[in-house]
Amino acid sequence: MKTTLLSCALALGCTLSVSPANSSDRITGHHFATRSEAMAPNAMAATSQPLATQVALDIMQQGGNAIDAAIAANAVLGLVEPTGNGIGGDLFAIVWSAEDQQLYGLNASGRSPKSLSREYFIENGYDSIPARGVLPISVPGTVDGWFELHQKFGNLSMDKILNPAIQYANDGFPVTEVIAYYFGRNGEVLKDIPGFAEVFMKDGEMPQKGERFKNPDLANTLQKLAEQGRSVFYQGEIAKTMSSFVQQHDGFLSYEDLAEHESTWVEPVSSNYRGYDLWELPPNTQGIAAQQILNILENFDLAEMGYDSAEYIHHFVEAKKLAFEDRAKYYSDPAFNDIPVQGLLDKGYARERAALIDPNMPAAAVEPGNPPTEGDTIYLTTADKDGNMVSLIQSNYRGMGSGVTPPGLGFVLQNRGELFSLQKGHNNVFEPGKRPFHTIIPAFVTKDGKPVMSYGVMGGATQPQMHAQILINILDFGMNLQEAGDAPRILHTGSGQPTGETMTDGGTIHLENGFSKHTRRELIKMGHTLQEAVGPFGGYQAIWKNHKEDVYYGASESRKDGHAAGY
Repeated sequence: MKTTLLSCALALGCTLSVSPANSSDRITGHHFATRSEAMAPNAMAATSQPLATQVALDIMQQGGNAIDAAIAANAVLGLVEPTGNGIGGDLFAIVWSAEDQQLYGLNASGRSPKSLSREYFIENGYDSIPARGVLPISVPGTVDGWFELHQKFGNLSMDKILNPAIQYANDGFPVTEVIAYYFGRNGEVLKDIPGFAEVFMKDGEMPQKGERFKNPDLANTLQKLAEQGRSVFYQGEIAKTMSSFVQQHDGFLSYEDLAEHESTWVEPVSSNYRGYDLWELPPNTQGIAAQQILNILENFDLAEMGYDSAEYIHHFVEAKKLAFEDRAKYYSDPAFNDIPVQGLLDKGYARERAALIDPNMPAAAVEPGNPPTEGDTIYLTTADKDGNMVSLIQSNYRGMGSGVTPPGLGFVLQNRGELFSLQKGHNNVFEPGKRPFHTIIPAFVTKDGKPVMSYGVMGGATQPQMHAQILINILDFGMNLQEAGDAPRILHTGSGQPTGETMTDGGTIHLENGFSKHTRRELIKMGHTLQEAVGPFGGYQAIWKNHKEDVYYGASESRKDGHAAGY
């Protein structure tokens, strides 16, 4: 069955015989709910909100490329999904350039205020950086990321690219179901944060499902970006408004912090899994954790174990624990630390780590290894008629970020600084002008030097676990692009963290509905702790390039509001 399913996943169409044991209402035989992949010959977009997907397609039909479309969709998402992203946050992207036939990586994350020190937190009685308010604010990098992407690859003017978001901000858009849910969760927490209620709670409550919500302040901000470029955000009136408002409320973000900001073009790093090369961005992101998990699991026959088996889930969780201990120790700003990236991705090192997995018993605690020393979010992806593909992720970090909403701008500032450690000597310890450890990661897959898949799964520490599971679902368990995202997910929590926490009890496994009772019982008998969870399993979007037929497949997250579509 595995080989047949995989051939179906990679071909335009197939005829499949389904055994009675696997009977379902889907032709591929999987028992969980799913739907068909989107398919189109010219272009494809997949986002978590239908309006953003449509805008991406509209931009490409107007002569824009995948990069223009990604920026336009991101701008719309910052309006319609402010619970996960916006121009007060950070951005990372991987771009396949059809002209150059290569990948480019962009790190558009901001740095901590230069006037703030670790000592300030210690002297004021903090043992960790608070989640909300002015103290976790770092420089927002998204806008600079847009203009870097546009300068290097863009076709259309920024005025045309940002116009759809400006129109929706002025005219209003209907709040979708999932966003209404997250609006409700954020409102009670953030209602007293400076500036928040004036934009998002004008009637005393957060926007409701189906309500037509307008944000004219954001429209005005985007219009200034369209007309004046990035400089108005980092060196002009927007920068002055942000810095003065934060400092008025005893924060540290300064005009100089904003004026000195710049993004960094970085080399994506790859690791091969079952003949496919998975590309991620290096730290300060956590992308290589997905590669470490897969490098460890490559030493086991997962297909033989079976998708819904305690054996597979056990091995996945134990591999994740090992990778995350390295993540907790090493991943940080490479400008401040010598991070052994190639050593962490070394196949020999992965075999050493794999040998630590007890096939019958979960580890209560694991130590980081010694690698050879040779280094609430949205995700969207677009692809155009010329073969350009974009994998882009953007975030405020925790829901609606710090909650701090400078007057007249229409967006919240991120709270990414919460992810620094305050432990002296830690790689990720807070230092002035430093990029924090970052959870948001775009991914890309190539085979034999050709682009195959751009994908990502938003959701904090969920992301590397799901990056790995998506590839495992496709390459080991024969699922197609949509099924790979719809399949019930495994989430392990409780590992050591870059903020200093350690694992002593083996952590907790959260399984989505769809795994059998038998599998759950077997995991408990092995000694794992299982716990139900609602909502932390991530948000997936993906595009697959079928080179033989020259068409794109698209897949979108059934747990969110969005969809994949093409033309």
